[in-house]
Amino acid sequence: MIGLGCDHGGLELKNVIIDYLKKNGIEYKDYGTYTSESVDYPKYAKLVANAVASGECDRGILICGTGIGISIAANKVKGIRCALCHDVFSAKATREHNDSNILAMGGRVIGPGPAVEVVKAWLETDFSGDERHLRRIKMIEEE
Repeated sequence: MIGLGCDHGGLELKNVIIDYLKKNGIEYKDYGTYTSESVDYPKYAKLVANAVASGECDRGILICGTGIGISIAANKVKGIRCALCHDVFSAKATREHNDSNILAMGGRVIGPGPAVEVVKAWLETDFSGDERHLRRIKMIEEE
C-alpha cells in the first residue's frame, strides 16, 4: 500500500499519480489534502511518514510545491528515508542504494509525464541489499 500526501502546491500532481496508481492496480491511501486551499505541508508529511514508519503503508509519495519542505518534514520521523527526486536515475538510485521508503516531488518543478515516469521507476526498483548500502543506512539511522 502506498501512502499519498500533498499540500495545495502538490494537489494537481498527486491526482495525476492517483490516476497512474489506479490504472495499474496499485493500492494506495490518500492522506490529503483534497482541495487547492492553502495548507501546511508538515501535517501531510507527518501523516504519510507515520503511516510508513508504523507499517500501515509500505511506502509513501509526498508532493508540495518544490518537494523540499515536505521531504524535510518527512525525514524528521524515525525510520523514514524520504528522497526528493525529479528524474528517473535518482529515483532508481535512491531505491537501490538508500532503500528510500518515501518519494518526494515538487508539483511546480516536474510535469505530469516525467513525474509518472519517476514514480514508476521508484516503485519498480528494489533495494540492492549490498553490504555497503546496508552499512550506510545503518549509519544514517544511528542516533
